[in-house]
Amino acid sequence: MLKAALLFVFAALFLSPLPPPVAGTVFDDRNANGVRDPGEPGLAGVVVSNQVEVVRTGADGGFELPSVGTGVIFVSVPEGRRVVGRFWRATDGGPPVFALAPLAAPAEFAFIHASDTHLNEQSLPRTRRLKALVDSLKPAFLIITGDLIRDALRVPEAASRPQFELAAREFEAIGVPVWTVPGNHDLFGIERHLSLVPLTHPLYGRGMYRHYLGPDYYSFNYGGVHFVGVNSVDHEDLWYWGHVDSLQLAWLKRDIATLPPGTPVVTFNHIPFATTAIDLDGYTDDPPAPTLIRVRGTTKFRHMVNNTDTILAALKPARLELALGGHTHRRESIAYPADGRLIRFHQASAVIAGAEIAGVPTQSGVTVYRVRGGRVDDGTFVPLP
Repeated sequence: MLKAALLFVFAALFLSPLPPPVAGTVFDDRNANGVRDPGEPGLAGVVVSNQVEVVRTGADGGFELPSVGTGVIFVSVPEGRRVVGRFWRATDGGPPVFALAPLAAPAEFAFIHASDTHLNEQSLPRTRRLKALVDSLKPAFLIITGDLIRDALRVPEAASRPQFELAAREFEAIGVPVWTVPGNHDLFGIERHLSLVPLTHPLYGRGMYRHYLGPDYYSFNYGGVHFVGVNSVDHEDLWYWGHVDSLQLAWLKRDIATLPPGTPVVTFNHIPFATTAIDLDGYTDDPPAPTLIRVRGTTKFRHMVNNTDTILAALKPARLELALGGHTHRRESIAYPADGRLIRFHQASAVIAGAEIAGVPTQSGVTVYRVRGGRVDDGTFVPLP
């Protein structure tokens, strides 16, 4: 009887149909209307990913991914193109089709790095000020490195959804492309003793961010630079910490492998790869965010990425031009001489408000970077009154 039952289990495992691959198309949206009209061909060689596998489109613009991956598929917008509509699709929404319109390659451009909007109805005026500043400066695009909403960590679904819906609307209203990554406050429900969200909730952890804002790590190209959004917020049971997990690291290596050697790269993420904030703020055991955390028996820093060395190794075939972060609510610039060049780690101040250093408040603001020939300058801080 036992033998028969085991045979049934093994047969079920090996004979069950595998999930089908995901097939889609990337096309040349020559009139930028988001619809594939007659005479608009597919685009060959465009990188598409499900956050696990990385593939290129064929001669007809078609692609096939072997699985749904994390449930989100994105196009890594290539040089000389802009996306019409969203750059990502959920895998449960039918065959993904991406429209890319022509875009003149700029010899020089500027982008804005902002962080920590902590958006809800009460803080909305701060994000509206950010929008006004962007409208005035007219950068090529805006990067926001996490803590986009006030808090999803410790609250139930009914409190988290309106914040994400507000963020999606407000970012859509900004007049330039907005590229975001999640922060610790954008992880849904993980402090379960407070949120009362079960582990089995379909949007638990990263799920709600992906539902409203798309992939939590991805890449795009602009002006001769490869930009990589990284999710540097991992979580262990109830608590977040600075770490890039193995699935994302494997994806990062595949993404970088699509580039010519030495391509300039800018990374952007929430918890910094390197920061002096831990020294400036001092050690604390106090909740809600003590300095250290125990992860599977090992003590780790919470507020700095613990495997930065592994990330830098994954990026080595390219040329890391600049690593952008947030989380600390203060403008910070660090440079390390290495391999005959400087490796730079910059953090943005917070949109919501600056942090305090030794009781002295720092100023809210953003950083404007200018790029020419694949070289990114050190940025100019612009206060956000």
